[in-house]
Amino acid sequence: MTETGTSAVFRETTLEPRTQAVPLAHVSLELGHLYPEDFEAGPQRLRAHFAQVRPWADAARTVAAAGGRRPRVSTCFLVDEYCTRVSTPAALLPVVLAEAERAGLVIDYLARESGCAVADGVPVAEGVRARLVESPPPGSDGSRPPVGRSGWLANGRRTPDAPTVEAMADAPVWHPPAETTARRHSVFLDAELWDEPTGRRVWSCAFLAAVWQLARLGLLRHCGEPVLQPVPWAADEDFPGDWDALPPLIRLTPCAAPFSAYRTCSVLPSRLLPVEHAVRVVLDQVNVEPQALRQVAERASVEGLSLPEEITDRISYVFHEEP
Repeated sequence: MTETGTSAVFRETTLEPRTQAVPLAHVSLELGHLYPEDFEAGPQRLRAHFAQVRPWADAARTVAAAGGRRPRVSTCFLVDEYCTRVSTPAALLPVVLAEAERAGLVIDYLARESGCAVADGVPVAEGVRARLVESPPPGSDGSRPPVGRSGWLANGRRTPDAPTVEAMADAPVWHPPAETTARRHSVFLDAELWDEPTGRRVWSCAFLAAVWQLARLGLLRHCGEPVLQPVPWAADEDFPGDWDALPPLIRLTPCAAPFSAYRTCSVLPSRLLPVEHAVRVVLDQVNVEPQALRQVAERASVEGLSLPEEITDRISYVFHEEP
């Protein structure tokens, strides 16, 4: 029973969804997030990519081991097949794994980007969209539609729309955009989270990458249940000929550290830097499931780990040169 003012509200506690915890590694290390054209360029492009990733992956493991502890580090790789179906799992994934192994890398978990939109029938991206809490910058007048209608999310005040100017009238005064948390000068970003070109919502790469980060941080829930959870995949099991027949997230290494982690590190091509800037803008304005946040914080405390309060401070990147 809870009390509000002078009235009492009775609630059957068994009806309240229980937030299930997930196992956590210390670091989730992303070894790649490549576009269809990267795969279409053939094994040589993948070989060059993993060769550049290897030294940075080694450095990330060294950092994770700072302090003398034995870190739990899991690796992951994201295949972008959401908007463009590149090849087939049967043709592509053995090549990806072989080229990673050639570079001395092991991919523990492999995910499909479309799984960040819908996973096992759960509308994952829509669930995150419903938790967006747009931060209105100072001076907002409500003239711009909210993100739920526009599909655009900014990190500050946009340039006001210029009114129609009558002939011979003075030109309107221009006002620049302004970042809400700017340090002396603004770095303003207005990110498109989705569009609906044919009446069906298509999520942007930036928004799905934000969902991907939340999954790797162990902060995604649907009715209290974890989503985008790994499905074991045997080493001698053939990959299917269709992407929809492959689970959204598979575990390739049986003894791997957990998929989700206290912190994430992504080693990515430099062209993805603008996308990841948008990811941070999204994550700064997501109202993450409070109980999931509490569970992660309590687990970190038990392990004697210092965990930043802000979600974006748990995320790090290495941007390498293009192959």
